[in-house]
Amino acid sequence: MTQAPLLSVRDLSVSFNTRAGRVDAVRGLEFDLWPGETLAIVGESGSGKSVTALTVMRLIEREGGRISGSMALTRRSGEVVDLMTADDRMLRQIRGNEISMIFQEPMTSLNPVLTIGTQLAEVIILHRKCQSGEALAEARRLIERVRIPDAARRLTQFPHELSGGMRQRVMIAMALACQPRLLIADEPTTALDVTVQAEILALIRQLQDEIGMALIFITHDMGVVAEVADRVIVMRHGEKVEGNALAPLFATPRNPYTQALLAAVPRLGMGSPLLENVKADAQPVLAVSGLVKRFPITGGLLKRTVAMVHAVDDVSFEIRKGETLGLVGESGCGKTTTGRALMRLIEPTEGSIRIAGQEMTGLAGDQLRAARRDIQMVFQDPYASLNPRLQIITSVTEPLVIHRPELSADERREIAAGLLERVGLKAEYLDRYPHQFSGGQRQRVAIARALALKPKVIVADEPVSALDVSIRAQVIELLVHLQRELGVAYLFISHDMAVVEQMSHRVAVMHMGRIVEMGQSSEVLNRPRHAYTQRLLSSVPIPDPALRKVRVIDAAREIRSPVYPLGQSPIRSPLVEVSGGHFVQTEAA
Repeated sequence: MTQAPLLSVRDLSVSFNTRAGRVDAVRGLEFDLWPGETLAIVGESGSGKSVTALTVMRLIEREGGRISGSMALTRRSGEVVDLMTADDRMLRQIRGNEISMIFQEPMTSLNPVLTIGTQLAEVIILHRKCQSGEALAEARRLIERVRIPDAARRLTQFPHELSGGMRQRVMIAMALACQPRLLIADEPTTALDVTVQAEILALIRQLQDEIGMALIFITHDMGVVAEVADRVIVMRHGEKVEGNALAPLFATPRNPYTQALLAAVPRLGMGSPLLENVKADAQPVLAVSGLVKRFPITGGLLKRTVAMVHAVDDVSFEIRKGETLGLVGESGCGKTTTGRALMRLIEPTEGSIRIAGQEMTGLAGDQLRAARRDIQMVFQDPYASLNPRLQIITSVTEPLVIHRPELSADERREIAAGLLERVGLKAEYLDRYPHQFSGGQRQRVAIARALALKPKVIVADEPVSALDVSIRAQVIELLVHLQRELGVAYLFISHDMAVVEQMSHRVAVMHMGRIVEMGQSSEVLNRPRHAYTQRLLSSVPIPDPALRKVRVIDAAREIRSPVYPLGQSPIRSPLVEVSGGHFVQTEAA
């Protein structure tokens, strides 16, 4: 180790002045970080993790934060800089070159009106002083390095055209562009599937080994902490309640809060729910047959269609009343596109969608609006799905205004207050705006809104990915309770295999727009037959430092693309029943 730490933080405090008075977000935080070391900061939503990260970057003042204490950074040159007193010119030199950050919500961090290539190249040109052509070539290399397929086309796309996981990978590529000495990663793998997560963590570890990069890793995923961290700080209500090396903190946590945090971690192998409340001969409440969704790619001066993205290709499944089907797969495999097609938020190219026996694909106008009472969606990005200009009371009661106009304003408020309390929020939060909530709290608001009409089917697209482990357990318990009480069916889209096992009666594994394996959760997760399913399960991080895996980047693994020229289509291989209710694709498409 060097004589001085890379980053030394002493007595750091951050406060905000609000209408209700002063709020102390961080109080008296202290730690040292050495080159090549990984420090994990964990805790529940609102504990001060993200505020700490923004403070180290000196970005918290933009949010109204008032800071005190000291933060000393040792630069590449050996110069020690006091980040608390550094001027804007010094901070511009430090950000990107010395310290980079991967932000929690990529959609709010990426410019929606600039292409991915432009935004990546801008960072490279600014900090590495190279020409635009060279910067674009480097941008493409970075896109490939974070395992995004069809890199050349992705550079020409805008953020809204990418899945949540792909947007997060773009943010990771941007942060790594200048090979910083310190990388602050705020929930960097929340939106990533387990295979890409494993490769990204291996990539970060590789950079740490190559350039001695230090890492502050902010997360609520204790499995990832066990995989990457050297030391751990546990925060609660803005204070450090425990700090220790990784192994002893997991083995003998001293603080009751740390003990509760570790006890709430879902672990693969804990078992899946039984179909005791689902009648075997019951009619499906959601029946999907031959669902296809293709997106055109245009090219040339006349912008003619030259290729098609086969986002969803011949997907079929059924869900009965009171049943949960988990839909898993890598980012970009078509999970979210499938969910949006079921809601008719995007128009299916082909196929049939029946909800409670009613065909959805031919409906329009008032008929479609009425049918949507039976199917609601919890979106992947809660910040993007909540109107930032509307109070929470308006967002949560909007479905009631549209579908139950007979209710008075007081009745709607009472229902909304009850919904917030059921998802772990206080009724007085109804008058707040989305930006006043943490990411996890916003997701709970989105879940409350989806429950307002008591629908027959809920499409839950990563509904608990932004939640800390204790609240995640409460929300899963809530979803299970509502299912038993109301008989609601869930299409549960997630990359967290432990949560999928805990929630789902059956699991469907999706790859390149097709379902490659489907069956009872216990069968698919304990006895996977398809090679892709096996790779998914082998990539799951285990919340036990003793079982820590040495991750390597599989450079030989082909990054396949769902793009095919006009007139060409992927080979469709049928699903074959290998045991009772367990179906596997006969060969890779």
